[in-house]
Amino acid sequence: MISTKTKNVFECSSCGYQTMKWAGCCPDCSKWNTFEEKEIFVTNKAKSSMKNPTRKIPVRLNGVEVSRSNRIITSISEFNRAMGGGIVRDSVTIVSAKPGAGKSTLLLQVADDIARQGFKVLYASGEESESQLKSRADRLFQSVHNNIWVLSDLSMDNVLRTIEEINADLIIIDSIQTFVSEEYPGSRAGSPVQTMECANKLVKISKGSIRPRAVIMVCQMNKSEELAGLRALEHLVDTVLIIEGENEEELRALAVLKNRFGSTWERGFFLMSDMGMLPIDNPSQVFMTKREKGDLFPGNALTVIKEGSRPIIVEIESLVSKTFLPYPSRVGECLSREQLNTVIAILEKKGGISLFDKDVVLKTTGGIKFKEQAVNLSVMMSMVSSVVNKPIPNDTVFIADVGLTGELKTVASLEIRLKEVDRLGFSKVYTAKNAVMRKLTLNNTEVIKCKTLSEVIKDIFK
Repeated sequence: MISTKTKNVFECSSCGYQTMKWAGCCPDCSKWNTFEEKEIFVTNKAKSSMKNPTRKIPVRLNGVEVSRSNRIITSISEFNRAMGGGIVRDSVTIVSAKPGAGKSTLLLQVADDIARQGFKVLYASGEESESQLKSRADRLFQSVHNNIWVLSDLSMDNVLRTIEEINADLIIIDSIQTFVSEEYPGSRAGSPVQTMECANKLVKISKGSIRPRAVIMVCQMNKSEELAGLRALEHLVDTVLIIEGENEEELRALAVLKNRFGSTWERGFFLMSDMGMLPIDNPSQVFMTKREKGDLFPGNALTVIKEGSRPIIVEIESLVSKTFLPYPSRVGECLSREQLNTVIAILEKKGGISLFDKDVVLKTTGGIKFKEQAVNLSVMMSMVSSVVNKPIPNDTVFIADVGLTGELKTVASLEIRLKEVDRLGFSKVYTAKNAVMRKLTLNNTEVIKCKTLSEVIKDIFK
């Protein structure tokens, strides 16, 4: 027996957070004086339905069978990399990004790829109609596969019924904040109650022991470029992916914030085009300027960063010029302000390069942002090259951190970085003198070990 009654709650007009008592500041969105009193309907199920709940029997961990083919591997290599090797059959994934970054485009490409492998896909959208989805599919694909179903509805209950009817293997929800459950008629779409309850139902249907299914949910992003809603949503799912990149640029990066089935350091790279999100199998070609042997420009330097398990060669560009202002400007698109100021201070004190009266502008080819200290030597050498107006040879790479004393420091995964440098045919690589390397055979590259920053500057610019 089901009964319905009303109760009064206070709801935030900004984010929809609900509480039983009035508060001056919303604990979810931190805005003041946004709570309004509302009357909502609450549906209560009879207590007798909970007397005999279904009880699952525990099993020994060493007796649990794990299938080696529990992943669905797509032909989109960069998506597989971010997912840890493919889509786990009983997993729940969140994909989020700013509006226009390509969330729906990428997921429609994944749906088409999975459908062509013989799996059934349901694409449920609360934001677009069936005709809008069909128009996008016609633009991306020559033909739409018969194994893709689309549903434009706001009811999560209808979505769950449709999943059972078509026996879907992959369910794509776009987006979770637009759906509502009939059990909570007093809560609007996007409120914490509706979002969490709809997500819980999807997790339950995904983790079913009899019929596991993969679920991918699109989650909206707030103005702070974080997942909208409660943080509990991130803990509920298995994988959280963020599409990074500016809408006016072609480059997109699929970053991993959480992954129970793989590394959180992995990152997939794509180019946004009229044909959809095109995976970049060799990112080093994107983050380096292709030049002829004699083309030399002051201010350029090369380094190797590590994105997950993959090394990528990146080009750094510096422009150092005399300032006409009381305070010189420091602009670093690829570095944080603190790291850039630290690099400049070390270079001025330990490298003997005067920068107190000069503007410094720093950027990278492709617009990638640095997250590790292994790039510091390359950043400093690009600045020195710009100051003395002498180019660095195009076949030279720098891989080292620089301490506050001017001493070069070794970096993690140096062997992997050196192998990538050698594979691409570079002649020289500068690194720290105390760098520990296992027996490594390089066919094209000479490893030059230096103790201090000054030694590298003297050796390059004589």
